[in-house]
Amino acid sequence: MDGWYVDDRCTNCDVARQFAPELIDEAEGKSRLLRAPTNETETQHLHAAVFACHTRSIRPESGKLDPTTDPFPLALDDHVLACGHNATRTAGANSYLLLRPSGTVMMIDTPRWSASLADRYAAEGPVTDVLLTHRDHAAHGRQYADHFGARLWIHEGDLDAAPDADQVIRGLEDVQIGEGVTAVPLPGHTRGSVLYLADDRYCFSGDSFYWSRMTGDLEIAESVTWYSIEELAASLDRVAGRLRFEHVLPGHGGRRSLPAEEMSGRLRALAERAQGMRPRPIDFTALRW
Repeated sequence: MDGWYVDDRCTNCDVARQFAPELIDEAEGKSRLLRAPTNETETQHLHAAVFACHTRSIRPESGKLDPTTDPFPLALDDHVLACGHNATRTAGANSYLLLRPSGTVMMIDTPRWSASLADRYAAEGPVTDVLLTHRDHAAHGRQYADHFGARLWIHEGDLDAAPDADQVIRGLEDVQIGEGVTAVPLPGHTRGSVLYLADDRYCFSGDSFYWSRMTGDLEIAESVTWYSIEELAASLDRVAGRLRFEHVLPGHGGRRSLPAEEMSGRLRALAERAQGMRPRPIDFTALRW
């Protein structure tokens, strides 16, 4: 694409394609720019992809990014914002801000650490909690929590990744975090994986499941299930019949919004498919988002 290119640091993490699917696709194991934006909306999508990319691999010919085009935090709707600035130490995972009716904010997983970014996020409201979905996304959690004066949460199964967490979720029972937010333990991707439900609308699923643009459905990243695919299948079977949400907001993989009844049906179907899944070697190259 004239004026922009993808450099060879791209890790094929899919983040850029999530923000600008009309402009960016995949070829030969990395993202590829298809064409230039043709309107303001597409230009905004491109800038979101640029400033979300954890390797900053999408670059103008000058090589220099214009910080005034950084759109983050970016509103996904009236209550959830994408943090952008995905962190290399979380393999480029997405993170989010959840706005609460009281005016407070919760951060789910963490972007790359920057005090100036933290101040930008805190401008949305006082951040009371940093909620970690699992060990892979724990980097920078303590720094953000300390900067905000917030509580840092993680499950005991992944506690060694954040041993100084302020709040430890234990066992398999749901835990009320506060203001309509519930932690639901979901061991499988890691021993201590958790998803967070908010208002029966939002599901921050970590890396337990995501929306696949390829299959048009909820899916599990089988080839990067670190702990136990059988345990993840059991976890989904345990909770799929009672979880209610409209928006799936994963760490890796696509986001999607559907009516709650349809989303519930798709989650139950995923739980059924998961029963037939078996362990496989970890293989990032096998991922097809």
